[in-house]
Amino acid sequence: MDFDNLRTFLEVSRLKSFSRAAQKLLRTQPAVSAQIRSLEQEVGARLFERDGGKVTFTAAGRLFEPFAEHCVERQKHILLAIAEQERAPRGEVAISANEATHLYVLPQVFAQFRREYPRVVLNAVRAERLRTLESVVNREVDFGVVSLPVNDERLAVEPIHRDELALVAPKGHPLAGRGSVRLREAAKYPLLLPSHGRRREQLDELFRVNEIAPRVAMEVESSEMLKRYIAVGLGLGFLPRTNVAEEERNGSLCALSLEGVRLARDLALIFRKDRQLSRAAEEFLEIATQRGPRREGDAVSARRRGTV
Repeated sequence: MDFDNLRTFLEVSRLKSFSRAAQKLLRTQPAVSAQIRSLEQEVGARLFERDGGKVTFTAAGRLFEPFAEHCVERQKHILLAIAEQERAPRGEVAISANEATHLYVLPQVFAQFRREYPRVVLNAVRAERLRTLESVVNREVDFGVVSLPVNDERLAVEPIHRDELALVAPKGHPLAGRGSVRLREAAKYPLLLPSHGRRREQLDELFRVNEIAPRVAMEVESSEMLKRYIAVGLGLGFLPRTNVAEEERNGSLCALSLEGVRLARDLALIFRKDRQLSRAAEEFLEIATQRGPRREGDAVSARRRGTV
């Protein structure tokens, strides 16, 4: 239903005159009459009785008036809300990532965003890497955070976190007092490895290149499970240093470097290149990328060029 026709209807009902409504709306009287006829055709009933210069409601017109007022009022409300959103972002931003990323990388980003944009709802979705990629591609979420590399031409990729995998040992382990250890020496001890994913691929390649057959004691589904199993002495494992920083401080776990080996871990914020981001999503993107290894200006320039 045409909002302009509704406003004209309300003006005629208020002034009880087609001619005065036309003057108020800066239109001709025939134009106003045409709008009312169009509305009456849509409603399927006459809305006004016209008796000479006197205009009164029909029964249908009296019923229709509060509906018209409600529609016009709701239109004003939504237009104001949209304008307000342009000034101060509202709505929801959904971010998918695995559990460890939500626990150790994103909290500070979320906290800064909430301080600056308290009216925006953050929806934190927990999912493994492949599911996160699918969710972004299928437009189920605004952003995903995954490990690099990401080889999908549909996705923009913004690095936000750089870390490295360390060999983690429990308190009291023979290797725990050392700052670094050779890979071949570490492989003599039972190892806990992720059951799948990018990190497992990285570790399998490391052992293959060095022609080492690791003693796999257990395959584990999540980083948090892996950390807990290491802590109770079930074996050594590889975890990002960020994930064990607190345990290192309290002495329950020890993160060791591998001599001659650096296992880099880069995380990136991903989103569809062809997706029109909301104002809230744009602001989240700015805050998240400022925390990453790339300089802010570089990140903004890359987005404007549509490159990664």
